[in-house]
Amino acid sequence: MILSGREIKAKLGNEIKIEPFNEKQLNPNSYNLKLHNELLIYEEVSLDMKKENKCKSLIIPKKGLVLEPNKLYLGRTKEYTETDKYVPMLEGRSSVGRLGLFVHVTAGFGDVGFKGYWTLEIHCIQPIRIYPDVDICQIYYHAIEGEYDHYSSGKYQDNEGIQPSLLYKDFEK
Repeated sequence: MILSGREIKAKLGNEIKIEPFNEKQLNPNSYNLKLHNELLIYEEVSLDMKKENKCKSLIIPKKGLVLEPNKLYLGRTKEYTETDKYVPMLEGRSSVGRLGLFVHVTAGFGDVGFKGYWTLEIHCIQPIRIYPDVDICQIYYHAIEGEYDHYSSGKYQDNEGIQPSLLYKDFEK
């Protein structure tokens, strides 16, 4: 079951936190999240899963920034979210997708209990100018049935900025 927009609003402050919250971003069964003004790009041409890959930061100016095809940009939402008792899911907005801009490659599935900003894996089909503060994606919530454990991974919980891949930490175990 997916929560309606009205139910998302009703759960705010209890089982769902979205900060800042703006009712204009509330949809019938989701909530639009905005793009922060910072992006990360990997510095290496060839990435290695077993090591920390170096990144550099880009700031998206108010006049926009043109993204290049076949390049991965890591961004984040302006909104901080928390969930309890619901599984958060992230999808790109259809208006954004129709411009050939993809805001998450494979990481649209959240865990119950996640707290933080959402890192976005952004890539485009053709050059496109993007802007900070645009409604870039939407979050929606599934009810969870049965007993469950809260998300407790130290890798991405309580993040404050864009999170590059921390997969290399899995190899350190």
